[in-house]
This record gives sequence, structure tokens and C-alpha cells, in this order.
Amino acid sequence: MSVGSPVLVRWTADELVGRLDEVLAVYAAAMGYPPDLVSARRGFITAHARRAGFRAVAALDENDAVLGFGYGYLSTAGQWWHDQVRGAIRRGERRRWLTDAYELVELHVLPEAQGGGLGTRLLRGLLDGAPGRVVLLSTPEVADESSRAWRLYRAHGFVDVVRRMRFPGDDRPFAILGRPLPLPPT
Repeated sequence: MSVGSPVLVRWTADELVGRLDEVLAVYAAAMGYPPDLVSARRGFITAHARRAGFRAVAALDENDAVLGFGYGYLSTAGQWWHDQVRGAIRRGERRRWLTDAYELVELHVLPEAQGGGLGTRLLRGLLDGAPGRVVLLSTPEVADESSRAWRLYRAHGFVDVVRRMRFPGDDRPFAILGRPLPLPPT
């Protein structure tokens, strides 16, 4: 696969769902997840695409193949992730982080396309004009914050909201990171 000069496109909910097999392949490759776990994401992503404030971006190569994607929506009470995070955030910080928050749900780049700034382009493309006063995301903890994901988020001003959070059904610790919106211009 050639990663040449990818084109960044904004997708509607229907466009994301229409290319769900490709999106899930990128997700699996980027996260190193087994097929059964990836398959279970199909219904979640389809449901997420119908939420208020939904936005999606994709990076496509010259053959229209998906090299990376990201999506998110407004985070509100009653949504599983929002409610899990609400329970982990200190009471005095809940209003700051959960009122008018945009949830960056997924942001992934194929391993062979990483390291050339595509994650930054996807992040900026997704958050440019995103609804909300703040943006929140969860990412697996790494001991020294040296992963590409951590470097990307730190470079864009994301700060710790909750560290070492454990979501039901996943043994790994996660960090909840956030920052005000909008992102500053480059």
C-alpha cells in the first residue's frame, strides 16, 4: 500500500458506516486487537454515528483506501463512556470536563502510515469546528508516555483528567485526557 500524500476527507455518518469494514481493519491493525473484539465494535460504531455532534474524518490514499480515521460526538449523561468517566472524575472537576464536552472516540492510523504527521492531520481535521467547550478521550496507559498516541495528544495540549482508569471488560489501565476547544491555529 502506498501512503504517498494522503487526502483528508470529512465523512458523514452514512459514509463512515458504508466503509465500516475498512475502518475496522485500520482499527484492528492500529490497536493489535483480535478479530472477535473488532467485530463487536461494528454495532457500537454504527450507533455512535447517530449521536448528536457526530463528526468523522478519514485519510485516503490515491486508490481511495483508508489509511486512518477518527470520529467523535457530544458526550452526554446516559452514554456508557460518559457515565464511566463521570464516576472516575473528582466531583469538583465534573462540571469543567463533562459539561459541553466533545468525546473523541476513535483516532487510528495504519502502522505503516504512522510517523509522517497523519495523526496530527486527522486530529486537527476532526477537532477543527467540533462542537463543545472541551474535548475528552481515553487512551491506554503507557509507562513513559512514549507511544505515538501519547506524543500526539501531549503535543496538542491534552492534560491528565484521570489516570489509571479501568473500564469494565478491559484489564488495561487507561488515561482520560482533555483540553479546551478550539485547538490553537498551527
